[in-house]
Amino acid sequence: MGTVVILGVFVADTAYRAGRMPVMGETVLGSSFALGPGGKGSNQAVACARMGADTHFISNLGDDDFGKLARDTWAGAGVKPHVRTITESYTGAAFIFIEESTGDNAIIVSPGAAALISPDDVEAQKGLIQSADVFVTQLEQPLDAAMRGLELARAAGVTTVLNPAPAAELPDGMLPLCDYVTPNETECEALTGLAVTNEAEAEAACAILMAKGGGTPIITMGDQGAYLSGHGLVPAVQAGQVVETTGAGDAFNGGFAAALAAGKAAYDAVRYGCVTAGISVTRAGTAPAMPQRHEVDALL
Repeated sequence: MGTVVILGVFVADTAYRAGRMPVMGETVLGSSFALGPGGKGSNQAVACARMGADTHFISNLGDDDFGKLARDTWAGAGVKPHVRTITESYTGAAFIFIEESTGDNAIIVSPGAAALISPDDVEAQKGLIQSADVFVTQLEQPLDAAMRGLELARAAGVTTVLNPAPAAELPDGMLPLCDYVTPNETECEALTGLAVTNEAEAEAACAILMAKGGGTPIITMGDQGAYLSGHGLVPAVQAGQVVETTGAGDAFNGGFAAALAAGKAAYDAVRYGCVTAGISVTRAGTAPAMPQRHEVDALL
């Protein structure tokens, strides 16, 4: 399946389910609580490894129980970590609220030690990055570290994927380093100023992203699927009843990266991403919800 190197963040997900989000100053009773592994980069690495890719993950952790959770998660999925432990900080954590009736979510992330990932940390993995088939990063770690990873990968001809999440203003020169840019509708609007609710709006937004120097945009559009610039909408795959949408974008990016590393064309790789996401939303949690390769192949 090829080699994928992912730079990103691990956080411990603390997930609360309730009928609605409390307003400021209010307390509501929840129906459940779960603690599990999360962080966009880590989730993508788990999804990618379960798809069979030789997956490496670059990050920082604290020396604590959540750090042990991270290492256990990666070992179980087959992810190979390249991690600096920072004893004076802590492993990141996320508050996740899940609306019980819809499965929709709202999230607060405190990345902890991963917020200290530096360009020097990335430079230390130069050989690893430049030997990969695909390099993936997001925006949860410091942007200068993401920028350095993209620069190293581009210099070696490695296929680069930027998942611009959470939404943020990108540094000058970042988009031209990206072969693929994979925002969701909200992130796409932040980058382009255009709302994206249908195919026509998606194509207009893609044109703006490419005019800014980006490679091929792929806009993930929830239950509609993913819009691949130049090809149109690749439909979402309904694998069962939706339980939780948290991590669906990460599932897409992990499946997409693994398929690219295996030599799949962009359209086929997007299909793999859509199926990976379609299965993940039928399960609770983020990393634990990522499907195995045989499940994706069966649905395809």
